[in-house]
Amino acid sequence: MRVLGVDPGLTRCGVGVVEGGIGQPLRLIAVGVIRTPVDDEPAQRLFALQTELEQWVDAHQPDAVAVERVFAKANIKGIMGTAQASAVPMLAAARRGLPLAMHTPSEIKAAVTGNGRADKAQVTSMVTRILRLEVAPRPADAADALALAICHVWRGGAQDRIAQAVAQQKARAGARR
Repeated sequence: MRVLGVDPGLTRCGVGVVEGGIGQPLRLIAVGVIRTPVDDEPAQRLFALQTELEQWVDAHQPDAVAVERVFAKANIKGIMGTAQASAVPMLAAARRGLPLAMHTPSEIKAAVTGNGRADKAQVTSMVTRILRLEVAPRPADAADALALAICHVWRGGAQDRIAQAVAQQKARAGARR
């Protein structure tokens, strides 16, 4: 299974693609950060984010998309940009009929480190170990996107396969009518 993990952000949006399965070693396919200029209007920034994210999906052909679930912080202005940015990968997945999963930060941390309260350094360290990388992914947004993809392969992949099998059965049943 190939998963695109997206750590949404309007200024920096982490993207990472991993491949593998439960009980199999995971392999890094690609990792990066999509940046948008803070001086641009929000609509222009979202359009730039959408354009680059679509290129990632086209280039890496994921089987599923995993996005970090936005949660409330004290900084409402920052949350608005993150919430807006999180819609972009959701729409990209829907447009292509790809399974979409939303994972909470504590779920991601627990999946990767075993501790739902792990700090960013611990997450980055474990992502580096799990993917057998020589150098830790930087910045943290890139490592977080990979952690999302890893979490989804390990926790959400089975649900994706079940959903795809059900959809295929329904399609076959509809074709027979």
